[in-house]
Amino acid sequence: MKKLLTLWKKYSFLALIAFVILGLLDSRIAIAAVVCMVAPIIVSIFKGRFWCGNLCPRGSFYDNLIIKFSNNKKAPRFLKSNLFRAAMVIFMMTMFAFGIYKNWGDLFGIGMVFYRIIVVTTIIGVILSLFYNQRTWCHFCPMGTLASLISKFRKSKNVLQISADCVSCKICEKKCSIGIVPYEYKENILSHPDCIQCGECVNVCPKNAIGYNMIDLAEFSVQKDKDEKDKDEKAS
Repeated sequence: MKKLLTLWKKYSFLALIAFVILGLLDSRIAIAAVVCMVAPIIVSIFKGRFWCGNLCPRGSFYDNLIIKFSNNKKAPRFLKSNLFRAAMVIFMMTMFAFGIYKNWGDLFGIGMVFYRIIVVTTIIGVILSLFYNQRTWCHFCPMGTLASLISKFRKSKNVLQISADCVSCKICEKKCSIGIVPYEYKENILSHPDCIQCGECVNVCPKNAIGYNMIDLAEFSVQKDKDEKDKDEKAS
């Protein structure tokens, strides 16, 4: 399964290229893009933004092709702000809903709505990567934002963890294209809702301190409850 996932991460950008070519020939094919709108939300319930970092064909396109031309700089803060991200969700969903309503009953027209949204947003992501890093679009991708919101409330702890072996060398921070600081979660789960679990921090960690099942979650849960209780007692 792990090998299959690795192959998908490396070559799934071909699905995006096929989508662009085939969708241009027959816009009805572009309706398949609904998968990339629904799947991130479903996956986020169980594994946070895992889709974004491992299963998204566009993410693969950015990580395997566009990264070669990327400026590799951190995205500006305003692109990651809650206000900007909320505005993008509202704008994109409004445009999408209006397009569907306008073309209701016409599969070619509805398919073209999907096609335009995917192509235009991908181009925006490519342009931004020339100024910042290859994953800049992912900071405010509407589906990613919704997946991030769900991640804040989900109960599953099946996410990356940072063990006590971490020495805060900051290599992981430099490698994270989303701008997360993994070493700040030492001896804890990497609970940041925007973590796309791409595994780049895992690959560069010199101490192998980042991964799944790195800490005893049962012990962590007990300690967390104790810390919160102590905090409440101090506050009172």
